[in-house]
Amino acid sequence: MQELLKNLLYLGAGAAFVTKEKIEELKDDLVGKGKLTQDEGKQFVDDLLNKSDDIKGKFEEKINEAVAAQLAKVNVAKSDDIADLRAQIQELRALIEKQKNE
Repeated sequence: MQELLKNLLYLGAGAAFVTKEKIEELKDDLVGKGKLTQDEGKQFVDDLLNKSDDIKGKFEEKINEAVAAQLAKVNVAKSDDIADLRAQIQELRALIEKQKNE
């Protein structure tokens, strides 16, 4: 499962993080060939970066959902569950100490 998640992460990161540098190169190439003006090139970069941010957000959301689903399948305790158990242990310790002192 860890290997699958790692591969998914790398795949998404590769697709999402190619952005800034490669987009700037593509823009410069298109502007250089006269297919875009400087203003159109800037708008092109801004649009693609915004789309990239959207994709990153959706990708992160899907990864979180997949991880949560896998953790639920294997019944792994979450940090909230562990915190609740710690609180219960503290309460029980306090009750035991109280009974010892009576």
